[in-house]
Order: sequence, then C-alpha cells, then structure tokens
Amino acid sequence: MLDDLIEESRTRRDIFKAIGATALAGAMLGAAGFDPAIAQELKPSGKPLKAAMGNAGLQATWCAQGKQAAEAWGKLMNVEITWFDGELSATKQRAAVDNLATQKWDFVALQTFGIGTLNDPIKKVIDAGTPVIAMDTMMAPEGQLALHTFIAPDNVMMGSVVTEQIMKSIGGKGTIVMTQGALGHTGAQGRAKGFKQVVANYPDVKVLDEQPADWDVTKVARIWESLLTKYPDITAGFFHNDDMALAAHNVMKAKNRTGIVIGGVDAMPPAVHAVLDGTMLATVRNPSCRIHGWAVAAGVAAVAGGDQAKDTPKYMLADGPVITKDTAPGNLWLQKNFLM
Repeated sequence: MLDDLIEESRTRRDIFKAIGATALAGAMLGAAGFDPAIAQELKPSGKPLKAAMGNAGLQATWCAQGKQAAEAWGKLMNVEITWFDGELSATKQRAAVDNLATQKWDFVALQTFGIGTLNDPIKKVIDAGTPVIAMDTMMAPEGQLALHTFIAPDNVMMGSVVTEQIMKSIGGKGTIVMTQGALGHTGAQGRAKGFKQVVANYPDVKVLDEQPADWDVTKVARIWESLLTKYPDITAGFFHNDDMALAAHNVMKAKNRTGIVIGGVDAMPPAVHAVLDGTMLATVRNPSCRIHGWAVAAGVAAVAGGDQAKDTPKYMLADGPVITKDTAPGNLWLQKNFLM
C-alpha cells in the first residue's frame, strides 16, 4: 500500500515537472522570437478580398504557371485576383501598373520586369495604405520602397549549380555561351553572377557570348542562329530560363548541332521532361507556384493585421531543388498541384 502511494506521488511529481518544463521551454522560445506552436492554421480571408497581381510577361511559361498558381491559391483563400501582364516589356508593364495604381486594392503583388521601373506608381499604392509584395526579383533598390515582403529564390545558387553540372559534363574544358534574361531583372543578374563564379574556376573554358534575350524565345532563336554560324565549335550553353534553352535547342537541332550540352533554370515541365530524355543536362526549380502562392497568403495575412501581419519577414526564400531523374516525377506532381 505504501509502495503504491509512493509510486503515485512520483508519477504526479513527474507530470508536474513535465508540464513546468514545457511551459518554461515555451516561454524561452517565445522570448527568443519562436512560436511554441511551431505552426498556425493557414486561414482564408473572412471576407472577399480584391488583389492586383502581375509578373514580367505571360509569354514566359514560368509567368503563366505563376498566374495559374496565384488564382488557385486565391480561390482557396477567398481572394479575387485581377491580373496585370507585363508583356515582357518594362514600358508596357509600367503602363499597366500606372493603371493599377489608380484603383483600390486590398493588396498588390508583382514581379517587375526591371528593377526600379515601377517606383512611382508603387509608391502611390503604398502611400494609400495598400500592402505591396515583391515576387521573384527586387522591385527597387533596397530602402526605396516600403514593401510588405519580398519572396524570391537564391538566383546566384541556381546559376552556379547548373553551371557546375555543365562544367563537370564537359570535363572543365571547351567553350560556353551564356544566354541571359533581361539585364534589369535582379534574378537574371544573380544567375549571371553564379555562372561567372563557377566558370572562374575553370581556366580551360572560354565564354564566347553573353547576350541578353530578355526571356523572349524569338530573340533567342535569332541570337543562336548567328552564334551557330559564327562559332563552328560550341561545347555548352547556359540559359537563364528553360524556355530559352529549349528554343535554342530547336535551332541547334535544325542545324544538326545537337551535341551542345545545355542547362537552364526554372524546371518547368517541358524542361523536366527534357532532362529525363537527355535533351537537357540539368535545370533547377525556381518555384513559381510557391512564390505566387505565398504572395497570396502573405497578402491575406497583411490585410488580417495583428500578429499575422507583424510576423511577416521582409524577405522570404522560396527554394527549389536541382532536377535529377530521381526527383523529376515528384517535382512534376508538386507543380501540377501548384505546390512547388
């Protein structure tokens, strides 16, 4: 009997110790800036919201997928989205955003075609009290706009990992072309930086050309028609997105130059399949669905106010994997369901 009472006392004491330890741990985590609950429910807006969103240009498959993802997330979170297409032109995007700035929105989320090109209309939107979210590329030099948050991948990493795969494939020797996106796009700037960091480690590799094609597959075709005529021996090509890589491959194929090793960025489904069938060596996922979907969630949180809005960091990394034959099927499923 006495042994039973002692054991019961010990059991109660252990329970209270555990409760006390949990409470203390929670308090310590809270003081350190961590939420002891680890995660909170992702709630849709209690009332219908109206958001303005847009990206560089729907001609690019990455941008078109982003629009679909934003609209899918909008349905889940009770947000009606009006799209403002940049049409792969800084001038046309500026006109669209000038129009956007004359209207009332609950929040705005944009991928700008070029850094600093939208400052005046976006400042007008912010001054009206509307939260603005930058997607994928810096909207303006740091400190110029009071943005709610900036959601983007690590572009230097993406440029470097694909270039490293190319260098290994060609044995660190030969010639390479880098076909860039829009030079004013900070994502393109980061990919170029990653490319150059890697190539600097391979003295036996010569860079033949670095022309920008502005994400435009028609420009890519013209550039590569000229390059293949000018250079009888091109070992490899690195492209700032997969649309451009596959457009160049079509030109290579027409000229019977399919031995050129190519890699890109974005890991859109056609490129993932191109890696699987050997047309492309490598690509890395710039997670369009995450970037656009998270922008909707961040916008809803901003409108909700309170801790949800205050807890939003000024920068959020949207990462994505290098695509291999092992990771490709899972990545395709995640994209199909607007999750990657």
